[in-house]
Amino acid sequence: MYAKLETRTFLAMLVGVSIAFALLMKPFFGPIFWAIAIALIFYPVQQWLTRTLGPRRNLNAIITLLICVIIVVIPVLGLGAALITEGVGLYQKIQSGDIRPGEYIDQINQSFPAIQAFLGQFDVNFSEFRDRAVNAFLGGSQFLAKQALGIGQNTFQFFLGLALMVYLAFFLIRDGQQLVELLIKALPLGDERERLLFAKFAEVTRATVKGNLLIAIIQGALGGLIFWILGVKGALLWGVVMAIFSLLPAVGASIVWVPLAVYLAAVGDVVPAVILSVYGMVIIGLADNVLRPILVGRDTKMPDYLVLLSTFGGLVMFGINGFVMGPLVAALFMAFWGIFIREFSEEAQSDATETAPDSEQRD
Repeated sequence: MYAKLETRTFLAMLVGVSIAFALLMKPFFGPIFWAIAIALIFYPVQQWLTRTLGPRRNLNAIITLLICVIIVVIPVLGLGAALITEGVGLYQKIQSGDIRPGEYIDQINQSFPAIQAFLGQFDVNFSEFRDRAVNAFLGGSQFLAKQALGIGQNTFQFFLGLALMVYLAFFLIRDGQQLVELLIKALPLGDERERLLFAKFAEVTRATVKGNLLIAIIQGALGGLIFWILGVKGALLWGVVMAIFSLLPAVGASIVWVPLAVYLAAVGDVVPAVILSVYGMVIIGLADNVLRPILVGRDTKMPDYLVLLSTFGGLVMFGINGFVMGPLVAALFMAFWGIFIREFSEEAQSDATETAPDSEQRD
């Protein structure tokens, strides 16, 4: 009895200390998660360096981290800075009246009155639709301006998080395999289940970050290029916006280039509108249809509706990190239930097999 009390007390304190530690680490959730993602994505690079240079753990980890910083961190920082600059400029132009989103919508309505008639079939008032679209546009530009102001005011915090991410990534790249084995020993889920879940976590993280984000960057770059060629103002900004929407399977990059193509046609720029439409359907569309199965893989691909819902839910729960965290949680949810269904269905079948001879003997 006393031994059971000691065990229960210890387990209660273990849970309490673990919760306290998780709350302690909560302010650094973003850097910790991205450090884990970097370690998982660049693990094959670290393994290749180990085979090439030998088991020099520190050297291999440093080289792997330098490769990550050069090809990922620095370009993302440059792109983010450019996005903030473009977003602030757009907001200032809207505030000064140089850009009037409402007039653009009115121009489309005048050139294509069938749009208003089409919306009327679904009892959608065009004036209300126009006001909501303008407010959404203004809200988005204001959000970018606030983010730029927030980053400017919290520069030290931003670079502290970045330094912490890089610092943690070094140790996770170097000691990641040992940490995984330690967790497998510590967690009371069964070694086979734990290895399966860790493999699924690594698989989905690589697929989401390396695959979906890379595809989004490619589509955004293709969109920004055609916008620049066609002389669209703020081509860089719209390219980044297209990259963000590319992460949503039910929405996709078309939510950016389709309205722009319609507007170009409405103002009489028919040739650029046709070029943008063909380019969007063929080049940008094929970039998703061809590259996604290669980079993400069909085995890890979840239903589009689940990706959409989990992405939106992740944004609400985790902020900007939700683009990756949402689908990751959904994938782990499916993995847990898959293990449960497989194991319990096997147990049910074995129980039925064992009881069948007994019932036959009674007959």
